[in-house]
Amino acid sequence: MTEYNAPSNIAKPGGVIGILGGGQLARMLAMAAAQIGHKTHIFCPDARCPAADVCATITNAPYTDEAALRQFAKTVDVVTYEFENVPAETVSFLTECGAIVRPGARALEKAQDRLHEKDFLNQIGVATAAYHGVDDLHSLEAGLAKVGRPAILKTRRLGYDGKGQTTLTDSDQDLPGAYDKAIQFAWDEVGAAPSILEGFVPFQCEISIIGARSADGDIRLYDPVENVHRSGILKTSTVPTAITEATAQKAAAIASSILSALDYVGVIGVEFFVLSNGELIVNEFAPRVHNSGHWTSDACAISQFEQHIRAVAGWPLGDPARHSDAVMENLIGSEAAAWQSLAAEPNACLHLYGKSEARPDRKMGHVTRIS
Repeated sequence: MTEYNAPSNIAKPGGVIGILGGGQLARMLAMAAAQIGHKTHIFCPDARCPAADVCATITNAPYTDEAALRQFAKTVDVVTYEFENVPAETVSFLTECGAIVRPGARALEKAQDRLHEKDFLNQIGVATAAYHGVDDLHSLEAGLAKVGRPAILKTRRLGYDGKGQTTLTDSDQDLPGAYDKAIQFAWDEVGAAPSILEGFVPFQCEISIIGARSADGDIRLYDPVENVHRSGILKTSTVPTAITEATAQKAAAIASSILSALDYVGVIGVEFFVLSNGELIVNEFAPRVHNSGHWTSDACAISQFEQHIRAVAGWPLGDPARHSDAVMENLIGSEAAAWQSLAAEPNACLHLYGKSEARPDRKMGHVTRIS
């Protein structure tokens, strides 16, 4: 274990990986770290978080608690995060304490703000939906004039799984006063918060790629998967996809360009819309292990979770090759109650997250069916 004022670029077996956040992604990262000889120290405000069951050490404190963060930095070899809504100030403070944080603050800052994320992608030549920053009703009207309708209004920060967004359709065009009411309703729906208006993309399907980049710039990519969402929440990820090899290669090239432009270290998830002509529009990227990559735990020798630990610890990246076809299905809310039948199902790999309460729209686990 290395003191925070004299960090090492490599965490050897027996080292400690610090993880900001304690949800199911941190839980699976901790399990992967243990598999290759590392311990994990979770920093999370929630004492009953899923990762608490499987980590070596946990600090329960707010992400703004500088004394707790300073002590945390002293106990770990490297720090990573399991979700992109960790305050960027927390990462900056840990860096000032001398901790190595991977991925760095730049990726976090881009992903935390949808407008900055779209600006960054366009600046590096990656196509996105048409978009417009929205700060009030006047800029929302200007955005609609620019991107047209239907369009989606999303909060710039904190939204996930379909939350913090609403759709503006063109069904009210001929109704007196309906336009003004529609934009007022949409603005109220996002809490009158700084937002981004995105034009509708007539996509054929949605795919994602899980990629990884090491500290020395090596890039490894998993096969693309086709994703199906239900009520804004990922329901299934299927590999292989029906996309052409040319489209898969384009997606891989885009993911690689994002990793390089961010000087990224770790695993990233990049989500795409596939158009009818095979062209790609990037929807968003997540600077962390990703729900659509859960299948890698059962269909690859090196899972996305081990790959992330390898990357942030300074190890060589593993081979992301797939040895099986797979369909990953999220178990949402009460669906996890069927654990007995799922556990008895041939070729089904069941993963439960240890959450005490099954609420609607809450991810309680997943099952991956391999063939």
